[in-house]
Amino acid sequence: MASTNPLSTPPGSELFTTYEAELSLITADLSQKLDALPPPTTPEPRKASLAACARLLDEADELLASMRLEKQNIPAASKQKTNQRFRNHESDVDTLRRRHKAALQEGASDKARLLGSRYTDNPGDEQVEQRQQLLSGTDRLERSSGRLRESQRIALETEDIGRNTLADLGRQRETIEHTRGTLLESEGYTDRSNKTLKGMARRMATNKIVTIAIITVLVILIIAVVVSKFR
Repeated sequence: MASTNPLSTPPGSELFTTYEAELSLITADLSQKLDALPPPTTPEPRKASLAACARLLDEADELLASMRLEKQNIPAASKQKTNQRFRNHESDVDTLRRRHKAALQEGASDKARLLGSRYTDNPGDEQVEQRQQLLSGTDRLERSSGRLRESQRIALETEDIGRNTLADLGRQRETIEHTRGTLLESEGYTDRSNKTLKGMARRMATNKIVTIAIITVLVILIIAVVVSKFR
């Protein structure tokens, strides 16, 4: 019987992987119970074992239904592998179901052969069977409720994560806007500094020209005075 290891392929979603792991445990337990069925010569232990196997099959069917719904939410990139894993699990459960049905038929045939046409069921057996079915239905309802609560918990956690992520993004946006404002302000300071430096450079150049002109005039005057004395 083929089996799929959920850890060997990338999970499509947290819920699908959880259901897959639970189903693998159930199918392994069911296969072990079917392998260890008491012989038909011990009808009561065999009946109890077959009833336990039936409950496991019900759990497996519920998990397959949950997985069938959950795999619709898996991204297209992983959907092909996920569908193949789901088909493998479905095939495993069908194989175990056929084994269980064959075991039931084998027990019924042996019972009829041993007791013959004079065999009649104990009137209390029907009530016991109905009670077992009622308990099995109650167990299924509790398991379904537990899975629903788990799904709600994961949805709430996902919502909290999304809310926190949005809050973080909002804070990062404010930080970026503040940084942008600071950069713009710094650019304004830089522009004003450049203008101030250019003004200072122009004034220095003007002062230098004035100083050179004054020195030139003074030199000319000195030369003129000296020349006038020698005449």
